[in-house]
Order: sequence, then C-alpha cells, then structure tokens
Amino acid sequence: MNIPFIRRWLQQTHYLTFSLYAGLVAFGTYSCMYAFRKPFTAGIFEGQTFLGIDYKIWLVITQTIGYALSKFYGIRFIAEMKGSKRARSIVTLIAISWIALLGFGLVPRPYNIVFLLLNGFPLGMIWGLVFSYLEGRRSTEFMGALLSISFIFSSGFVKSVGKLTVVDWGISEYWMPFVTGGIFVVPILIFVVLLEQIPPPTEADEKLRTKREPMNKEQRRKMIKLFLPGLVLLIASYVLLTILRDMRDNFAADIWKDFGYGNNSGIFLQTEIPVSVAIIIVMGLLIFVKNNFHAFILNHLIVITGFMIALISTWLFQHHRMGPVSWMTISGLGLYMGYIPFNCIFFERLIAVFKYVSNVGFIIYVADSFGYVGSVGVMLYKNFGGTSLSWSHFFIEVVMGVSLSGIAMMVISIWYFRKKYQASNKAVVLPAASMLTI
Repeated sequence: MNIPFIRRWLQQTHYLTFSLYAGLVAFGTYSCMYAFRKPFTAGIFEGQTFLGIDYKIWLVITQTIGYALSKFYGIRFIAEMKGSKRARSIVTLIAISWIALLGFGLVPRPYNIVFLLLNGFPLGMIWGLVFSYLEGRRSTEFMGALLSISFIFSSGFVKSVGKLTVVDWGISEYWMPFVTGGIFVVPILIFVVLLEQIPPPTEADEKLRTKREPMNKEQRRKMIKLFLPGLVLLIASYVLLTILRDMRDNFAADIWKDFGYGNNSGIFLQTEIPVSVAIIIVMGLLIFVKNNFHAFILNHLIVITGFMIALISTWLFQHHRMGPVSWMTISGLGLYMGYIPFNCIFFERLIAVFKYVSNVGFIIYVADSFGYVGSVGVMLYKNFGGTSLSWSHFFIEVVMGVSLSGIAMMVISIWYFRKKYQASNKAVVLPAASMLTI
C-alpha cells in the first residue's frame, strides 16, 4: 500500500530524519513479530513432561528447529527476494505463525508441540525481509541498531505481556501465546504499511556502500568461495553467540526462578532496557566511521569486547562479587555487543569494504542457519548428555567456554580480513602501475 505524501516526504527529508523514521518503523515491525514467537517462553509449564523430558524443553527445541529450517530455506528465499513482494510476504508469514499458535491452544498436550514447529518456520524469514529495507545506506548502522535492539527489548517486553495475561488475566499457559499475538496484530499491520513507504537507496548510498541486488545460485556460491576462511571464522563466532543468546532468551524465566524472581513479571524489562539503551549508543556511533575497512575492524573489536564483558562479569558472579540482576544485565550487554553487529552491521560493512554487489540477507541467513543448529545441539546436550546442572548453572558454564573461544576466533578473523583487504588493494593498483612502465 503506497501512501504518496509519506513517500514524498521521505524522499525529500534530511537523511538523519529519514534514518530515524526507517529505524523506528523497522524496530516496531520486528518487535511485534516477537509477540508471535517468544511469549510461550514466559511460561514455566511446571511438572509437565513428555517421554521423560521437560515439556518446555520440547517446546523450545521444536520451535528452534522450525526457526533453523527457516534460516536454511531463507538463504535462497531472502537472497532472491524482490522488493515488490516484501510487505505481502511479511503479513503472510505472520498470519501463518499466529494460526499455528491457535492450534497450540486448541490441541491438547503433548500433541500441540508440533504447532511450535509450524510457528517457528515462517517467523525465521521476517528478519531478512525487514532488514532489506535498511541495508546499503549511509546510515545503515544507526537504523540497524534501532532494529536490532528489538532482540533485547522486545523479547523481554512480550514475555512480560505474556506473563501478565497468565498472572493478571487468568489465561492458561497454552492460550497465552495466541492471546499475546492477538494483542499485536493491528500494530504489526500498521508498521508494515509504514515500512513499505521507505524508498530504495539513493545513488549517494550506493556510492558509499555498494549497490545491493538479489543473488542467484552461482553468485551466492562465488561469494562463499571468495571469502570462505574468513566467513568460517565469523560464522563460527556467531554460532557461539547464538547459543548464548538463545539460552538466555528461551530460559530466562527458568534462570530467574532459580534466583528467586519467578513471579516477578517486570524482571525481564528491568534487565533488558539498560542493555537496549547501551547497545543503540554503541552501534549508532559507528555511523560516524566513514571508512568501511576501519568500521569493519572496529566491529571485530566490539564483538571481542562483548565476549570479554560476558566472561569477566560471569567470573565475578561465580565468586559472589556481583548479584544476579547485575550479572544478567552486564553479561547480557556483553552478549548483545557481540550478537547485534552480526545481525545488521558486520556483513553490511564486509560488502562495502570489498565492493561486492550482493545483499546482506544472504550472508546473515547462512550464519543464522548454522547458529540455530548449534543452539538446538546445545539444548539436546543439556537434556540428553547426562548433565544435572540447572539452567542457571549450565548457562554460566557455557558463557565461560564460549567467550574464550569467541575471542580467539575474532582475533584470527581480523588478521585474515586485513590480509584480504591489502591483497585486494594491490590487485587494483598494480595494473595502473604496470601501464606507467610501458
């Protein structure tokens, strides 16, 4: 749906005003998506098991499998998506996921588990569709930062809404996801209409950040081959961050219960709002780094710093020098300092550095597909690997190991891409130099 006066205004307004509009609308859209994905994790489903395994574990693993499958499918779907179909695709995918939540409420357990697989699959493609409106612009970092804090803020927000429907409205934990989604149906439709008004990147944007286009199979294969060693390091680091993020996100209610905050519906927002504010400041400042290579390296350093913050805060908590609320907040800051760049900025600058005509969605979905496979693998290990640790203690152990590994891989990645960049510059300079000697 085209609203002419909004579109004309966006084409004529200052790029900072444009960036604020686009970032907030993208944030609103993706935040509403979380209302169809995350509310069920606010439920405890205490004492309920299936085949000797905690019922909530089944729910989380099943939805994550659906989400992971969606990421593999999205490698092609997002890479080849044309702009004219994006808004319609978002609405269709959200509708399918909401219908799946209706099935989850109607069908008795444990048979309703399968509906979370059907719920997770369509939602996994929303990120690529929303971010495609923002990529390839001079202010993508700022807009991407606004969009990405929806990971932090919205997850806590919709879980608080879901918990409220159970505690204050008396909704059962089975119907809570569908009811919570229903609250956000009208808002997400409004945000999608506003998102569709965003015009394509300008010539100035393309000059600064490289043109973005759909990619066919051969183009995708060529890009992977060109940057394979570096992409392996980046994707492996992202897998580790996805594992941490999913554990913290999906089992936050269980972790807080271990710490004695089980009935506090506001605890999710209490820890996530400060993290959201800090992340948007750190990520937004990257807009002022005009040199793409410098910004790319700086993104590496931000991720390394995030790993270090998570590692140090967890060590302090283990040694009783930090309380649970402070630890969840500060470790969450470190985690998202690593996770957020990969979802909006890291690969944006990679394309700009090497001037490779492509799109960010393709690389993000390659990384995401492996990230969620890793997340499922850790959850399966937690339940079938013989460990008796609670979710809070298991999370602590994983943070320590993952942070050390992540720091090492990101340092090697800096070395690889620096060599790659120097080689690409020589390839450009040498032909001209050789002509001067003729």
